[in-house]
Amino acid sequence: MGSKTKAVIRGNPRVQIAGRRLINALPIHPSHIRTFESLTFRDYRLLWLGLTGTSMGQWMDQVARSWLIYQLTDSPLMLGAVSAMRAVPMLLFGVIAGVVADRYGRKAQLIIAQLTNAGLNLVLAILIATGLIEPWHVFVTAFLTGSVQAFQLPARQALIYDLVGKEHLLNAVALTSVVFNLMRSVGPAVAGFLIALIGTGGSYYAQAALFLLATVWTVQIRVPAGEDQSSRQGAAMLTFLASAKEGFQYLFQNQLILLIMALGLVPSLLAMPYTSLMPIFARDILRVGAEGQGLMLAAVGIGALLGALTIASLGNMRRQGLMMLGGAGLFGLCLVAFARSPVMPLAMFFLFLGGLFNTSYTSQNQTVLQMLAPQQMRGRVLSIRLLSRGLNPLGSLLAGALATWFGAPWAVAIMGGSCAILALWIAVQAPALRNLDI
Repeated sequence: MGSKTKAVIRGNPRVQIAGRRLINALPIHPSHIRTFESLTFRDYRLLWLGLTGTSMGQWMDQVARSWLIYQLTDSPLMLGAVSAMRAVPMLLFGVIAGVVADRYGRKAQLIIAQLTNAGLNLVLAILIATGLIEPWHVFVTAFLTGSVQAFQLPARQALIYDLVGKEHLLNAVALTSVVFNLMRSVGPAVAGFLIALIGTGGSYYAQAALFLLATVWTVQIRVPAGEDQSSRQGAAMLTFLASAKEGFQYLFQNQLILLIMALGLVPSLLAMPYTSLMPIFARDILRVGAEGQGLMLAAVGIGALLGALTIASLGNMRRQGLMMLGGAGLFGLCLVAFARSPVMPLAMFFLFLGGLFNTSYTSQNQTVLQMLAPQQMRGRVLSIRLLSRGLNPLGSLLAGALATWFGAPWAVAIMGGSCAILALWIAVQAPALRNLDI
């Protein structure tokens, strides 16, 4: 642009006003691109650091526990069984954990859960080091670890709102997703390195240290006065079971909340378990072997990480409902496109996009739920939303059945199509959600 042109623009108020109007009309204002702004809050930063440690430990446990049970039993069946044992407690105790978070204080619940997890890891490490480890030890501690995680998740998610408020909530939830997806890639690699270097027992000592370090950070968090108290006072008049019932009543009496919850939970059962069929695509469909399977899963992870960073950078957006529905629908369509991809590069491209859209809409889904749920209900609402972690294993069974009946490509296409149809149906049936703008 020449100097004369710049001078004309600077000296012409109409051009300047038109430029400002154009910028303000954009869905995302340039000044809103603040990727890490939530980390300026001291207490959220401590929560985020604690999440880094616990997420690393949880992903390390997934690798180390599978390796350990396979060493002890040489049974592929036991591999699936021990993974299910970690996931089932989320379905059994998830809602109970939400009630506890609303009644007795989220910070305390998080600290107790992290310390318990550290203790379980130490028990496993000592059993391995002394040579006393038995398969039943692995299964019992898997169930207990899953139970502890069921109590960690709603407490931590509900604390986010308490620490950053409504204005920065979407950014904070997205940064939480960044950590989760980053540790999904880093944690298994670190676990494999430690197992090779110091053995499985050494890996569990390291995991215990991570949970203890996370607890040190969590203890320092200062929850704003009135946040945890208001939750306990609101629930004080109710019995424990009545509190759980009240949470479900609130959900089913609020159609908007119920539809947002369905948009978060149903794809976890019908679409997300597509990853369990990756070995079939790698070996029999695309014929790229184990290395290709790793590359495809890496593409999902990179897309998910980029999606979380994008949402964190954009900050609060207008038309959250439309963006959420669009993300869920595009995620489903990406799965359909992946299922029909004839070559590896194209398959990786659609997996990358699927990871991006999935993380984008799930971050928005959790954020909108927290914004709409009242303070005294937030733990229970989030605990129901986090049942998605327990639905994945059930979805894997469904995915396996569909693949057995119709073949893996059609199974994934059906799963992705169901997700896209769900998003479209909600968009048509619920204009209030489509037009949601918090």
